Amino acid sequence: MAEEKKRVGAGLGVILEKDGKILLGMRHPDPVKADSAFRSAGEWCLPGGKLDFGETLEEGAIREVKEETGIDIKDPVVISMHNCKNEHAHFLTAGMVAKEWVGEAQVMEPDEIIEWKWFPLTDLPYPRYFPSFMVIDNYLQNKFYIKNQ
Repeated sequence: MAEEKKRVGAGLGVILEKDGKILLGMRHPDPVKADSAFRSAGEWCLPGGKLDFGETLEEGAIREVKEETGIDIKDPVVISMHNCKNEHAHFLTAGMVAKEWVGEAQVMEPDEIIEWKWFPLTDLPYPRYFPSFMVIDNYLQNKFYIKNQ
């Protein structure tokens, strides 16, 4: 049987900012439940996920934020693009920002994200889910793309 060809996926991370703080979720400490192609568990991440076939980036952001947090976002905007990869997965990740939303963060998928919390942009937590923090770094530097080293 031939080895399956690996493919690049498409994902997104969405920044919700209020009063100098952003919303981050703690991925489940069990790698299977954390549901990460990058095999990241027990790390802080932005709301987001994989783009579904046929969706626009905006539709995917609205769906993912709602599914994960219960928050309804409006008019998310693409702010960055990232080439995220490790030995397990490779994704092109769109960084997005939603300036308007309705609702409060709730744990909607407890088998994946165990907690949502607001953190000051000047004091972000560890451990960090690297695709989310690539988006945050670009946001803080006001850059669309930062070449990976």
